[in-house]
Amino acid sequence: MDKFMLYSLVAGKKALADGGLIEETLEALEKSRCGVIIGTAMGGMKMFSDAIEALKSSYRKMNPFCVPFAVSNMGSAMTAIDLGWTGPTYSIGAACATSNLCIISAANHIIRGEADVMLSGGSEAVVIPIGLGGFVACGGLSRKNEDPTKASRPWDMDRDGFVMGEGAGVLLLEELGHAMARGAEIYAEFLGGSTTCNAYHIVQPHPKGEGVLLCIEKALHEAGVKKEDVNYVNAHASSTKLGDIEEYQALIRCFDQNIELKINSTKSMIGDLLGAAGAVEAVATIQAIRRGWVHPTINLDKPEEILDMNLIVGAKKERLNVKVALSNSFGFGGLNSSILFAPFKEF
Repeated sequence: MDKFMLYSLVAGKKALADGGLIEETLEALEKSRCGVIIGTAMGGMKMFSDAIEALKSSYRKMNPFCVPFAVSNMGSAMTAIDLGWTGPTYSIGAACATSNLCIISAANHIIRGEADVMLSGGSEAVVIPIGLGGFVACGGLSRKNEDPTKASRPWDMDRDGFVMGEGAGVLLLEELGHAMARGAEIYAEFLGGSTTCNAYHIVQPHPKGEGVLLCIEKALHEAGVKKEDVNYVNAHASSTKLGDIEEYQALIRCFDQNIELKINSTKSMIGDLLGAAGAVEAVATIQAIRRGWVHPTINLDKPEEILDMNLIVGAKKERLNVKVALSNSFGFGGLNSSILFAPFKEF
């Protein structure tokens, strides 16, 4: 399969206050071979919520952009419009697995020769009454309101649900030859990824973690990576009672002979960004590759007895020469996604 890389490029002319090299780079790209896949799990819920309130008075009070700005593909579309990119552009909605599926799909467009450059990732902003209320109603959120900094605590015995976050993360994938020809700064290599479904329950994980294990093993096979070469996992680990253990058990079953393995949870510090989670965690994974540090997992004060704390990165960051990194994201509906990154090595 063709190789393609992640590299530094400011996306969006509004960010180009200084003009110069970055703007010249954007202008030099063949726009018909550049695309955007930015997903969202919940879409423009704020826009819909405001429209419902306005409708109580009159439809004439509704924002005329309430439908265009609420549909899930508008993040991708507006980015493409701003950049003038006319290649593959759409959105994917797959709950908290959204960003990983966007990254995999973007990579596939490059592999099939349909694009040279793809922006991919996710965006989410639903920390509003209807968003929070909905997750409270289904019993998903932590109730540790007396000490909110301790609320997100993956793998801890006292965890009682996730903390909702919001934000965005976007990666730029580029075909290797195209990137090298223009002298791009390459951050890491995207090796491949996979997705599966538990086919079990809309919100509860499968008790044996079969879907998660299958997803990880499919990703390794797709990328041609040996299990012993993976020494870092950025886990989904969202601080839920069942989900954290299901994933951990799947990881142990898959990598049980790898004594170099290190596992952490970005969500312990930023919460669960839903459709944007995978992209933000991919950024954390790539930074671990670039910097040689894996970040801590905070609030792990009383680890579950099943945990091997030699594998878990605890309260302090650790030095690690990452060989291959795995990043997991799972979502409602029993959706699983795994993606793999590695340091770029010229050949």
